[in-house]
Amino acid sequence: MARDHMILSAFFFNPQGDHRMSWRHPRAPGREVLDFDFYRDLVQSAERARIDTIFVADHVAIWDSVQRGVAHYANARLEPLTLLSALAGVTRHIGLITTASSSYSEPYNVARMFASLDHISKGRASWNVVTSAMDEEARNFGRDGNIEHAFRYERATEFLDIVKALWDSWEDEALLIDKASGYFADPDKVHAINHKGPHFKVRGPLNVSRPPQGHPLIVQAGSSEDGKNFATAHADAHFAIYSTKEDGIKYRQDINERLARYGRKPESFKILPGILPIVAASEAEGRERQEYLQSLLPDRVGIDLLSSWSGVDLSVYPPDGPLPPLPDESTFNGGRTSLNRVKEWSKQNLTLREIARKLANSGSVPSGVGPPPHLAAARRAGGGAGGPRGGARVLPGRPGGGGGF
Repeated sequence: MARDHMILSAFFFNPQGDHRMSWRHPRAPGREVLDFDFYRDLVQSAERARIDTIFVADHVAIWDSVQRGVAHYANARLEPLTLLSALAGVTRHIGLITTASSSYSEPYNVARMFASLDHISKGRASWNVVTSAMDEEARNFGRDGNIEHAFRYERATEFLDIVKALWDSWEDEALLIDKASGYFADPDKVHAINHKGPHFKVRGPLNVSRPPQGHPLIVQAGSSEDGKNFATAHADAHFAIYSTKEDGIKYRQDINERLARYGRKPESFKILPGILPIVAASEAEGRERQEYLQSLLPDRVGIDLLSSWSGVDLSVYPPDGPLPPLPDESTFNGGRTSLNRVKEWSKQNLTLREIARKLANSGSVPSGVGPPPHLAAARRAGGGAGGPRGGARVLPGRPGGGGGF
């Protein structure tokens, strides 16, 4: 179905948002960030505003390996599939995207959970496939450090193939629930997958019938070479970060070339660029709010976060000096998208402290400040549309496609 309007997705990253210290704001929520009512109100507000989707990001660890500082445990969060299953019951149209790791999960469990969410939500589920880049995550699953970068994507490809095969293990008309004949399902339409590969051995079939969408939508967010190749081979939508219209055009051209290698058309693939908006009645008021948020950030937190992104302990370097040499992407075993973002900032003659503040105050996405019309105009000028929009599957919901991509 062709779409000619902007796709809007509300990003729930940690309870406090992408600004690492916004939880310190006097008007920020407290313990209710672990309460269902808080998220119910958020998602219902987003649905009333006709936001297309919510995306609940996730890690499977506390960020604490660099230093144990004042803010490091602020990424405590609810398990997202549990949360989205509950939110599905209090919404009707909005798409429900969340993260599940292909490095620290099993294909059968992930296939079953997203099939269940798709049934519960009547076809609004979407899986953000991540390979997990934090050493802290690896140490929660029997490893001393992260899985090697290219190996993670090799494993993820097999993982995703299995999940799709399990979703397909029930044909569309397999479920009968025929009380007269006694057939709950047509045995000729339910199939074992009998997968045996380098990383997994899975018999199947899934013990959940085929999801309403067939395949819940696949999303991917890594912009390394491996990440973009994985996305264009397998995903329906891709989260990306760029600051200008020119950068967005170049990014889209690169993605289109990769899609062509897999026999895909540009309109089959959506790019959703990120932005951190600070909404206010005027740009001046927005700048004042932005400055106040920045005042909540201890330098140590920003430097610790920057250390995690770059793989270098930066606490031993002068904060008002330049960044030291950073690892080469080809040998870096962490998040390469994050590493490359830091390298781009280092070219702007910013100090270590300035880069750390930039990272901690806006994650890695560009920030917009001011009233809504101003933000919308600036985003259009910055390439917010992300390229062609027609043709991809959309989630059912409000007329015109509503619930998803």
